[in-house]
Amino acid sequence: MQKTPRGMRPHIILLGRRNVGKSSLINALCESPLSLVSEIAGTTTDPVRKGYELLPFGPVVFVDTGGIDDTGRLGELRVARTRRELKKADFALLVAEYNEWGDYERELIRELEQSGTPYLVVFNKIDTAPSDWEPPVENARLVSALEGKNTKELRAELAGRLRELVKREATIIGDLVEGGDLVVLVVPIDLEAPAGRLILPQVMTIRDLLDNDAAALVVKERELFATLHRLGREPDLVITDSQVVLRVAGDVPDEVPLTTFSILFARLKGDLTVLVRGVRVIDELRDGDRVLIAEACSHHPVGDDIGRVKIPRWIRQYTGVDIEFDNVQGREYPENIGDYKLVIHCGACMLTPKAMEGRITDAEEVEVPITNYGVTISYVQGVLERVIAPFGLELGDL
Repeated sequence: MQKTPRGMRPHIILLGRRNVGKSSLINALCESPLSLVSEIAGTTTDPVRKGYELLPFGPVVFVDTGGIDDTGRLGELRVARTRRELKKADFALLVAEYNEWGDYERELIRELEQSGTPYLVVFNKIDTAPSDWEPPVENARLVSALEGKNTKELRAELAGRLRELVKREATIIGDLVEGGDLVVLVVPIDLEAPAGRLILPQVMTIRDLLDNDAAALVVKERELFATLHRLGREPDLVITDSQVVLRVAGDVPDEVPLTTFSILFARLKGDLTVLVRGVRVIDELRDGDRVLIAEACSHHPVGDDIGRVKIPRWIRQYTGVDIEFDNVQGREYPENIGDYKLVIHCGACMLTPKAMEGRITDAEEVEVPITNYGVTISYVQGVLERVIAPFGLELGDL
């Protein structure tokens, strides 16, 4: 469970007012003191994520949040963070107390239903409720995190609901290969490659190939040409890092399907058609236009950093105009998306599909095109048509 990437685990958010026992409920559901608990209202400030094996479903992430009724300037910032987390969640537990139900809870339900996020209403601390008390909403779950009352049943129901939501496990490449296929993976080893390991999209793709009974052959770009000639047969598919896609396209025969890791993840985590359509705006960029480059993970830039150096350089070379690039990293996402002519996102391997869907929606709501690293690089290097062909897409039709 601990090795399952967080971007592949459903995120379950706990929402509610301060001191309704959200943290206590997480501890009760997980049967472990994962979250800090205190009688002081507002103990949880920033969202806190806790990985857990929710059997019989599997790995999940519980997201503990600050109270939606927090006050003051800092309180407003905390509430804003909670609402941003709500947009990314795959499932929600709206936690309330028996004697508090009002505008805060009704507004949360409105937001959950508007975003299409499935949820359960949970009344905590029922050990303190009068014997004749009736919940003000239908189908509410009644628990006592302190006494462990009904928490086992809630945990089982939550696992069952998630199993219904995830009708089939997401596949990176399983629908493109068959058992016995040979897939060549081109993995550059440069300054940005982590010492002693591969990056997450590469590892996840290899595992998905093995799960689908295909053979994976991993080479660096410098060895690709000679390796293909020694194989004695053409591979069924070649997948390359986007940064060397032009060189790889030249070495791989035209009849062999070719794509990139980043484009695979654009399809897995987002909407490949939308991201391919968005990249064409590059041709319309003019001097002074602003482009946002967004990366879901945080890392110290090294050498020719892909988001800060390479992509801006390639776009400037392609367009011949002076464009202003801004960079953001991590979970935080700017609210001023409307200030940009284009958003270029990373492959989103660290985000859940729901979180990436939210970022795409944010861009669409302000009519700003959005694309991703792999689509952008392939487009400006003239090979996008080829690397989207395995998915039945044609650039001219989008």
